[in-house]
Amino acid sequence: MTSLKYHLRSGAGALAVAGLMVLALPAAAQTTSMKVEYLDRGAVAVTGDKGVLVSWRSLTTDDAKLAFNVYRDGKKLNAQPIGDRTNFADETGTAKNAYEVREVTGGKEGAKSKALIIDGFLSIPLNKPADGTTPDGKVYGYTANDASVADLDGDGQYEVILKWEPTNAKDNSQGGYTGLVYLDAYKLNGKQLWRINLGRNIRAGAHYTQFQVEDYDGDGKAELIVKTADGTTDAKGKIIGDAKANWVSDGGEIAQNDKTGSVVAADGKLMAQMQGRVLKGPEYLSLFDGATGAVLDTIKYPSPRGPNGDDPTDDEAKARWGDAYGNRSDRYLAGTAWLDGVHPSAVFARGYYARTTIAAVDVKGRKLVNRWYFDSKENGLDEKYSGQGNHQFSVADVDGDGKHEILYGAMAIDDNGKPLWSTGMGHGDAMHVSDLDPNRPGLEKWGVHENMKMSGNTGAALLDAGTGEVIFKIPADKDTGRGAAGDIDPRFPGAEFWGSNSGNLFDVKGNVISDKRPRQMNFMIWWDGDLLRELLDGNKVSKWDWEKSDATVLLNAEGATSNNGTKSTPALSADLFGDWREEVMLRSTDNLTLRIYSTNIPTQYKLITLMQDPQYRAAIAWQNTAYNQPPWPSYFIGDQMKAPPKPNVTVIRKP
Repeated sequence: MTSLKYHLRSGAGALAVAGLMVLALPAAAQTTSMKVEYLDRGAVAVTGDKGVLVSWRSLTTDDAKLAFNVYRDGKKLNAQPIGDRTNFADETGTAKNAYEVREVTGGKEGAKSKALIIDGFLSIPLNKPADGTTPDGKVYGYTANDASVADLDGDGQYEVILKWEPTNAKDNSQGGYTGLVYLDAYKLNGKQLWRINLGRNIRAGAHYTQFQVEDYDGDGKAELIVKTADGTTDAKGKIIGDAKANWVSDGGEIAQNDKTGSVVAADGKLMAQMQGRVLKGPEYLSLFDGATGAVLDTIKYPSPRGPNGDDPTDDEAKARWGDAYGNRSDRYLAGTAWLDGVHPSAVFARGYYARTTIAAVDVKGRKLVNRWYFDSKENGLDEKYSGQGNHQFSVADVDGDGKHEILYGAMAIDDNGKPLWSTGMGHGDAMHVSDLDPNRPGLEKWGVHENMKMSGNTGAALLDAGTGEVIFKIPADKDTGRGAAGDIDPRFPGAEFWGSNSGNLFDVKGNVISDKRPRQMNFMIWWDGDLLRELLDGNKVSKWDWEKSDATVLLNAEGATSNNGTKSTPALSADLFGDWREEVMLRSTDNLTLRIYSTNIPTQYKLITLMQDPQYRAAIAWQNTAYNQPPWPSYFIGDQMKAPPKPNVTVIRKP
């Protein structure tokens, strides 16, 4: 088994008894119970340098006295039933052995779960789309891009939903044709369930297609909701809208004020290139059956492009969004939130540099139903509610009422679609929301900022997520493009914070605790055996050595690579199976497989699967949005953590 030198610690800094993690406290007082998906035991057997680590889920429905036996090739390995953790290290096991986990209640064995063997990584073969050619004769290929997971067929196991990104995908600031975008669904064994072709009227790029997958109607099987257009084709061959419509601009340019992506004309004007953009034509939101990929319902996209529909004039578009070439209007965000405290809703947003529109949509009777609509330029709202969005949003219950709010960068929207607070600090590229300071009531939000005029030269700030109150801030004189948070140093309570605007590492009070911070600041992951969080950047998982102020690589996923350029994000990072620690999903360098890496390091700590914490589950749904961010639960996980409250959830029965 991999060395535990950096992973398990004893003494005052660590929890004294692993069993403390089992004794979950009563759920916080609230009037509703959020519905979550049924999950099986999720047993896995992961090979290591020496032996095999068998791990499995702890579920919110488990009895407190439930224990487990572990079998290898039919022979029980543990002397006594295991109740204080959900993993077992078999130091003589190999990938050729078969493992099984059996529930034990009152000394009697019950349900059995066969473990999925993961030898190094789980490989999921992909059906890579064929290369294509743009109208101007340029050939493009495909990369396996962002992914999500959900139980599409109701068997208690996750399937993978994957976006295929053409190699000519564009940022909104850039002109040029892009290839077709596809959405695929795969079982973990590589069986392809379906493919949806979004069609030529959906442009490719990080800010265009944000897809949401969750069991929105509560039937035990997840659905997919995504923006569509004329020519989108479902997995059964049904075409949405007008199959012959072509709304893609074939050229031209217009004057504008943005330097990025523009061409300087002879007279010095900045000209936006219009080729490849889709700025006219109907926009839709469609609901697809998760098991078959068949379209179930299509409605008008709830955040309209123009003041009177989908075809604004250039003057109308500029007045509404700030430009007429789609750099602001076509920046989309999406997420899933339990807005009523019971059922998940899909949330689709448009715009964040200036005007912001956000729409919540429910699924009722296999139909999309609009829930509420927020427009930062209507109803006399303060200007502080425009230009505040990030390249992503987060979802959390920030006011303790059992319902989710939307953390939209430097502002928050209540569960009913009404404004909650705004700092006026403006747009940013990264955001982390959780109980980052466990000694302070409520949740906190750590974020970075781009516009120094709006932020008052604040590069990064920690806020009270419920009120927007600034706890501390770090100054900057230019765009702070990166920022991360996590408990990486056990000498200080709560999370630590860092960003690209400073070389220092900060504690929850804003004190400098080191003049050296991690170089990595893209993603975080719980990987090894302690409660501290590790650094995930590119294809490497690293441990912060707080004594040497340096990072030690724990996993180097050779042959796999990350997505989204310098963002270096995984296809997905989530607690997919096994115990509460997280897996990382990366594409192979040839884009022919997805690889899922799971830890082979034992841990003495026991937590209910993070996927049954609704804030964390929502984060997995929104993780594929634009500039992907790591998921966070609603409670603090870290050194000297207290036992978290048991999730106040109702598990949807297996269909």
